[in-house]
Amino acid sequence: MAEARAWQRMLSGRRLDLLDPSPLDIEIEDIAHGLARVARWNGQTMGEHAFSVAEHSVLVERLCVEIDPGLDRKWRLASLLHDASEYVIGDMISPFKSALGLDYHEFEDRLMVAVHMRFSLPVKVPVKIKKLIKRADKYSAFYEATQLAGFGHDEAARLFGRPKGLGKIGHVKLQPLAPDAACQQFLSRFRALR
Repeated sequence: MAEARAWQRMLSGRRLDLLDPSPLDIEIEDIAHGLARVARWNGQTMGEHAFSVAEHSVLVERLCVEIDPGLDRKWRLASLLHDASEYVIGDMISPFKSALGLDYHEFEDRLMVAVHMRFSLPVKVPVKIKKLIKRADKYSAFYEATQLAGFGHDEAARLFGRPKGLGKIGHVKLQPLAPDAACQQFLSRFRALR
């Protein structure tokens, strides 16, 4: 019996080994293309287009800078890439990740190590930076939940926390983009941070 294929061919032509991902097989264009086509909230959002992980990633990076205006460029890039593994594995909602357990997280972690190595980021992200990204991620979830996914403000605050201490970005208005526009937005932010 033939062994099951454990790699994915990317549009760049790279073949990414899903069990042992190499940084040499990771291209930012593949990440941007994939994330722009992965829907947040399993696609259960309002609007002509789904709100993509690419758009979410750009928002998380902006929120990290709003929270910590002096944030080093490498950590801004790490925040933009915080969900990069989802270009391969999709955006699984948190309850489903919990149900899958540790094996899923190990797989995700291996892929993120390769992504960080590919873009010259530290493999180990300091706890302080992880907490900052998580805080911005939850703030983004609050905005997405209340503006696009049909949650009330109180329910979203209970689940994700209510964004506090934000200036101009605290009044962000989300407008889901077409996949090609979301891809270009993500690539633009990536290039500005490199």
